[in-house]
Amino acid sequence: MRKILLTLFLAATALLYAAPILFMVYSSFKPDNEVLVGLTSGRFFAADLSWQNYADVFHRVSFGRYLFNSLFITLSVVLLGLVVNSLAGYAFARLHWFGHKALFGLVLALMIIPFEAIAVPMFYQMSYLGWRDSYLVQILPFVANAFSIYLFYTFFIGLPREFEEAARVDGAGTFRIFTSLILPNSKPAFASVTILTFLMQWGTFLWPLMVTSGERVRPLPVAVAQFQTLPPLQWGDIMAFGVMMVAPVMVIFLLFQRWFVAGIAATGTKG
Repeated sequence: MRKILLTLFLAATALLYAAPILFMVYSSFKPDNEVLVGLTSGRFFAADLSWQNYADVFHRVSFGRYLFNSLFITLSVVLLGLVVNSLAGYAFARLHWFGHKALFGLVLALMIIPFEAIAVPMFYQMSYLGWRDSYLVQILPFVANAFSIYLFYTFFIGLPREFEEAARVDGAGTFRIFTSLILPNSKPAFASVTILTFLMQWGTFLWPLMVTSGERVRPLPVAVAQFQTLPPLQWGDIMAFGVMMVAPVMVIFLLFQRWFVAGIAATGTKG
């Protein structure tokens, strides 16, 4: 009985959290005039469902361009960040050099500084360099990430040192040890950083809003905010836009879910 009650409680909790997403997905197929009517009249299920709202999104705005921009920017930040942050985490965890503890403490201190505190100075810096309204201004400032370095550090510090010592005896250098020994045994850490970086970068709104002025490099979060203000206000189209924006995040999470859970458990990080 205890297991049954626990299962029912967990199922109800999962349904509670999934309800907004389920509502958005189902509403994206409903006619525009029935999206919000069901909430007030109790008539939630619609008689005629169609893909018209999705077609309307592509007809009203350049959704394909926005999607490409978000994918290109986010994947660039993720891939470059995996290289930079993993090397930094390995250097702090395994290599002993002058000042590495002090520098690692400085990296940890950066985690408590909110982005809003440095957004304006960084905006003026990017304007001075002439990088505004480009892909580079949305990618380069976010490649190095203090939290990602910390996750890699906590994972690498827990790996057995005996394998590295045996590799050094065989003549392997630091870079060879990292690529041939550390990387194959660090899939959970890389999966965790991949998902967390993808989630944070995919939903970034403030910085792209500040540095972009046209749809050529505009990502989806800024595009959906402006799409809601386009007349006429059509909630079915907005729901369809939201579904297509959330879908890549769900795909990435499902692909890396097993390694993500293992990585979170290994690093001892919650949330």
